[in-house]
Amino acid sequence: MVAITTRITKEFGCKIPLICPGMSWISTPELVAAVSNAGGLGILATGPLDGEETRKSIQRIRELAPGKPFGVGATLLMPGAKENAKVALDENVPVINVSLGKADWIASAAHDYGGKVLATVTNAVHAKSALEGGADALMVTGHEAAAHGGDVTSLVLIPSIASRFPEVPLVAAGGFADGRGLSAALALGADGIAMGSRFATTLESPLPLHVKTSISNPHLDGGATESDTIYSKNFDGIPARVMKSATSIKANAKPTPIPVVIYRAIEAARKMNIPLWKAIGGLMTEWEKMYIIAQFGAATTAIQSATVDGDLDKGVQFIGQTMGLINDVPSVDELCKKIIREAKITSRETACQFDSNLFSDSSHDSTNQNYGN
Repeated sequence: MVAITTRITKEFGCKIPLICPGMSWISTPELVAAVSNAGGLGILATGPLDGEETRKSIQRIRELAPGKPFGVGATLLMPGAKENAKVALDENVPVINVSLGKADWIASAAHDYGGKVLATVTNAVHAKSALEGGADALMVTGHEAAAHGGDVTSLVLIPSIASRFPEVPLVAAGGFADGRGLSAALALGADGIAMGSRFATTLESPLPLHVKTSISNPHLDGGATESDTIYSKNFDGIPARVMKSATSIKANAKPTPIPVVIYRAIEAARKMNIPLWKAIGGLMTEWEKMYIIAQFGAATTAIQSATVDGDLDKGVQFIGQTMGLINDVPSVDELCKKIIREAKITSRETACQFDSNLFSDSSHDSTNQNYGN
């Protein structure tokens, strides 16, 4: 594997700037270790895990990828996230990937042992807040991404954030799945790319084979294209991109009625051992937060049906628009090598085009100047 040096590889100690983000039920210790062993940075998904399961998963990653850098995800708005983050800090995990919440306490604790904090953001305001909270780098997530991407496409969002915060290492997420994407991301001002959908469709990914083949079917007649996704907040309470199907179309058709949301919020509070009076108070004072928690909890069954059981008729699968770029199911190592090779070729070809055009422009200018004389 040829190493590529960017600010992200320097920051996290990996050899290539390829990141596998934490995807629930997909970014398991086996996939995380495979990415880290291939030279990238794998991030463990802790959403479905409790504290003890998180600890065991961290230990398993270290068994499978000894001495290699890796990360642990913490979506702080969700139940159990803070506890899992504390476990990751206790285990001195090299990189903590935080989102949807204030993480200054995580940054402070991680920095004490030399750890790094990667904050996932979707706009400049979030980026500023994350950096003020101690984040060392940003994962900037564009509209094309699977699950919870932002409103702005990566083509605009990446250079905008890069210009506003030029001193900060950036990981571009949303719309990246091959070497051309890596080359483009570096040109836009990023220092690496995250490829959730692409790593989800590798041999080491636990995603059921039926789902992998459905995503990677390139045929226009019955296959999957970049247009076969839906983006809406009606499914799990946060604007999210999912694979288009009869089930997902129905799930995203309209907002959930308020009485159902209240019921789901109370049920979520009960499962979290939160007193009823606190749950009701939260509904009154933090409606948006409780709405997201309630909706996300209700969506879990549909997500598991697709992601764990492989049932795309009953379940809903998170997927990015890069579905249109995925047409095989390689090993992680094969994929990483291919992407680095493609990026190298693409960057050289682009540079040659500029060199050729520059030469032509210079000649043209000289000719004009001669005519002027």
